[in-house]
Order: sequence, then C-alpha cells, then structure tokens
Amino acid sequence: MGSSTENSAYGPTGNPWDLTRIPGGSGGGSAAALAAYEAPLTLGTDTGGSIRQPAAVTGTVGVKPTYGGVSRYGMVAFSSSLDQGGPCARTVLDAALLHEAIAGHDELDSTSIDAPVPPVVEAARNGSVQGMRVGVVKQFRGEGYQAGVVQRFDESVELLKSLGAEIVELDCPTFDLALSAYYLIAPSECSSNLARFDAMRYGLRVGDDGTKSAEDVTALTREAGFGDEVKRRIILGTYALSSGYYDAYYGSAQKVRTLITREFEAAFEQVDVIVSPTTPTTAFPIGERADDPMAMYLADLCTIPTNLAGNSAMSLPCGLAPEDGLPVGLQIIAPAMKDDRLYKVGAAVEAAFVEKWGHPLLEEAPSL
Repeated sequence: MGSSTENSAYGPTGNPWDLTRIPGGSGGGSAAALAAYEAPLTLGTDTGGSIRQPAAVTGTVGVKPTYGGVSRYGMVAFSSSLDQGGPCARTVLDAALLHEAIAGHDELDSTSIDAPVPPVVEAARNGSVQGMRVGVVKQFRGEGYQAGVVQRFDESVELLKSLGAEIVELDCPTFDLALSAYYLIAPSECSSNLARFDAMRYGLRVGDDGTKSAEDVTALTREAGFGDEVKRRIILGTYALSSGYYDAYYGSAQKVRTLITREFEAAFEQVDVIVSPTTPTTAFPIGERADDPMAMYLADLCTIPTNLAGNSAMSLPCGLAPEDGLPVGLQIIAPAMKDDRLYKVGAAVEAAFVEKWGHPLLEEAPSL
C-alpha cells in the first residue's frame, strides 16, 4: 500500500528514469517493469490511483476500468468497494488489447458487471476527439501542483483543442473532500478485510512453538507480516469503525462519496470526458515522504475521486517536466461503462505526440 512502492516486502522499487526516485505506487513494480522494458504488458490494481499514478511518473499507460468491469477474483482485497484490476502497457493500443482480454463478467466475483465489454480495442484503433466535449475541473490544480506538471497539462488541453475538442470548464467543489473521504473509507475496509489474516487458517504463521496462545501467535504474525503503511491503515480504519465513531467518520465519508458521485454524473451531462494531471508532481526521491504520510497521500489527489465514484480512468504520458526531465501524466476520466472513450481520446493524444516528437515523451526516440 502507499504511493511510492517503498513498502514492498521485497524492498523499495526504483524508477527506471532515475533509480533514486520512486516509481509511484502501489503498482510501482508493474509500471517500472514496463518502463525498463522488462515486460511488454503488466497488471495492476487501482484502489485510489495505484495503476494511474505509477503510470504517470514512469511514462507508461495505465487504466482503471469501470468498477466491476474486470473480475477481482483471486486478488487479496484491500478496500472492496474501491479495488479494481486493470491493464498497464507502453501504448494505448497495447493497454486496450490487454483490457479486452481480462474484462467481462465473472460469476465468481459478486461485484462483476454482467454486461458487454465496451469496444476498447476498436476505440484505440480509431482515436479521435473531433466534436467531443472535454471537461477541465478547476479543483484539479492550484497549491501543491508542480509548475512543470501544470505546464504540460495546459499544453495537452491546447492540443485537444487543436484536434477538434471543445473545452468546458467544470466546478466540482466536493472533489476537494475526496482525499479525506477516501482515507476513512479505504482504511476502514482494509481493517475489515485484513482481519482474516489471523495466522490460524492460512498464510504466514510466526511464533507457533507450542508455548504461545492463539492471540500471541496472531499478534506476532501480524507484526511480521504487515508492513508499516499497512499497519498504519489498519489502525486508522479500526479507529474509524470503533463504537461511537462509525457514524462520525465512516458514515460521513460515505455521504461525501455520494456527493462526489452525483457531481460526476452532473459533469458528464455536460462533457464526454474529463481531463486532469494524473499526479500533482513528478516522481519524488525515495525516502523523501517516508515519514510524512500526509505528503505521501497527496500524490493521489487527482486519482481518488474516480475510485470513489466507480468511473473509468486512464493515465498516459504527456511530456517531460522542464524542471527535472521526468515524465508527466495526463489523466482522462470517462463515465462508468464508457471505458472506450478513454481509448478514443488517449489514442488521439498519443498519435499527436508521436507525430510531433516521434515518441510520446521525447523529442527523439529513446536509445534502448
């Protein structure tokens, strides 16, 4: 868990663009493997941005499908109302092909949507924004946003205009509450889900030498088996669900979630897709935010609202930040079960960058 992949049981993962920097999180391993050309396709799970944020800071493509669009059967549950598996790739078309392969109804997942898979591959092969209305949310910029990220985003909006899109300014004030709501809902569900790891039924078991009680073995196992960030979220979630606090914290957060969902619905009555920066900054140095959870959580500022509403979203490269030469991501958000719009817009933007630079990120193709 977390926005930096520093909390893996295998140790921190480096960003192939700069090994002293984080590759995003929590799906940083999947994104780093793509950026390092170790694999052509990978998978991720996105609870609050864990596919899209790593894609942004590693210069790759990552997609969070509509909630329920891809089966979660076999995944270890973190936050059951937010978790969603999705494709990671180096191009929009590759992501679409993988998306089509893994999507569809699965009777083994009670949240799986029994409906046809949106035509994502067709959309990726016919990219266009001509005549589309593209929303820009004013809450997705301001204090805390790196200047180079804002610059590349503004250039992407101008590019969309030049490709025939109509830009519509949107005001979504409840999006400012998304981070607070998420960090009550996700830890609460995390606390509930991870309670099953009790060292008795399956998985890791530590300290079972015949002299300790079941409670002692459970405590020792959880101490050894859960990392610092996971423990932090379990403790936060357990507190939020405790007697006397449930309605004040978890219940209130769910009400905010409903307001955010309604705001998205209202926005999508005006526009076909919404665009934003994927993450407020480029990849930060490993260790820089390790002792500052709030600074770490702010990396998900732009991605969290989509998880709360269950919409689909994509991150794709939109250039390098002038300050540090590191990748910047453009986020595209579409309504639920309209995942094909992500690929239609994403493919058009990607093609325009390739035509301009020869590569989505660089003024010349990278030497491999």
